[in-house]
Amino acid sequence: MIFFYRALTFFLFPIFVLTIFFRRYFNKEDKKRFIEKISVNDYFLPKNKKIIWIHASSIGETNSVFPLISKLTKENEDVFILLTSTTLSSSRLIERKKFNGDNVQHRFFPLDVQFLVKKFINHWEPELVIFVDSEIWPNYLLEITRRKIPLVLLNGRITMKTFKRWKLVSRLSSKLFGLYDLCLSSSKESEKNLKSLGAKNVKFFGNLKFCTNINSDEKYIDMKSIFIRHHIWCAASTHPDEEKIILKTHNLLKQKGIKIVTIIIPRHINRSSQINKISGDFNLKSQIINKFEDISKDSEILIVNSIGEMINYFQNCESIFMGKSLSKKLIKVGGQNPIEPAKCGCKIYHGPYISNFKEIYKFLKEKKIACEITNEIDLTKNLIEDFNNKNVKNKRNIDQINLYGEQILNLTTKEILRLSK
Repeated sequence: MIFFYRALTFFLFPIFVLTIFFRRYFNKEDKKRFIEKISVNDYFLPKNKKIIWIHASSIGETNSVFPLISKLTKENEDVFILLTSTTLSSSRLIERKKFNGDNVQHRFFPLDVQFLVKKFINHWEPELVIFVDSEIWPNYLLEITRRKIPLVLLNGRITMKTFKRWKLVSRLSSKLFGLYDLCLSSSKESEKNLKSLGAKNVKFFGNLKFCTNINSDEKYIDMKSIFIRHHIWCAASTHPDEEKIILKTHNLLKQKGIKIVTIIIPRHINRSSQINKISGDFNLKSQIINKFEDISKDSEILIVNSIGEMINYFQNCESIFMGKSLSKKLIKVGGQNPIEPAKCGCKIYHGPYISNFKEIYKFLKEKKIACEITNEIDLTKNLIEDFNNKNVKNKRNIDQINLYGEQILNLTTKEILRLSK
């Protein structure tokens, strides 16, 4: 099967190239750096430093490794981080966070085609490779282990849906997952699934996303100074049909005489215009915003049309609804990451369908930070209680989460450095 995969990726390479050029035309790839995905150039190489290569596919995985990168580079002068990712949004996040520098360089992940794989590894010669989340690329894994480079799966996430798919090719899964020298799982469920798929040296310290640093950017504006005497709350990572429940909640709060501003951050911002139209159908004054400076004092509904700014909005709210959790059709893949609003001190509400993050929500429920709701009536009742409670943002809760994240980061760093020696 590996031979077939290698032959298939080789023969499909021209199609991959055409697809990337097509995506570039529609602004889905970096206009200049897209070439990094299909070739290996003479990049800058550090002198007299140990190169650790970390691959984090998208924006969520990339954000989760920032604390690890900071800790590794600050505490080890001889360490240089090669950070690769796949998506345009992740590269923009890295640029905004200013993670490119003397000790860290970002590159787009080249396609998993054998000749590209060999050329890329020949150029960088990493002493340790870390793949984040569920990144399983056969040509890379085989070439890395052939060269006896230590290989880590970090914050490994194998859901039951993914587990069942891998079980259909159990011989292949056993071979590929067995190539990792160390697997640090993101949950107890993933730990169990990784072991069953053939992974060795599997450990669970906690989800690395608890380590994420919460810092507002320099353009942060106190929205409460814009909306004086208003309560502000946020619905984040929403999916189709959930916005209607959010807007119904807004109207129920208005009917009770509460001055309210609702922020909606859709999971896919290309739906902003659609949500704006739905808001109009509810006779609400809505506004699509890209930056804080654009906010109108007359707006009731703010629809966020930008990526990577959620924390700024969380800082303005006591209460957050996390989406992809109210639709039963998403029962097997439901839930969005609630850690960022929790680390901002917010009370978090979610629907019953949170299979992707059930262990995290269990932790937050035990701390009385998260609460399940099923409809707009439930949500309205809870929000009113929050608006009447001046101590929703509990510093003790924030400190508990930060301490837990610090413990996870320390254990993770220690384990990685042990393997890199």
